[in-house]
Amino acid sequence: MTETSGISGPGDGAGEACVRQVLVANQLGLHARPASQIAREAQAFAADISLVAQGQSVDAKSILDVLTLAAGPGSTLEIHARGADAEAAVDRISQLFAARFGEK
Repeated sequence: MTETSGISGPGDGAGEACVRQVLVANQLGLHARPASQIAREAQAFAADISLVAQGQSVDAKSILDVLTLAAGPGSTLEIHARGADAEAAVDRISQLFAARFGEK
């Protein structure tokens, strides 16, 4: 996984920005259960959080949006977050991917 994070430019008022690349390692990809886990975790943070795959960016706080990525096993995604708790949000969502959403 690669990570880029930092503070946004002066005067933009958006807060911290963080980006991390993750791999979909579970056998079934981002089906309904992983999508709901992502959305539930994302909703716990104030930061704006999106997932990006193949040029498509979706709101990570929406189960339906996450499902539209149709990210299968082996897919690479980026987690983008902007806000005061962006780094914590990216860390937590990255952990879901690393743990393969609790699947074997």
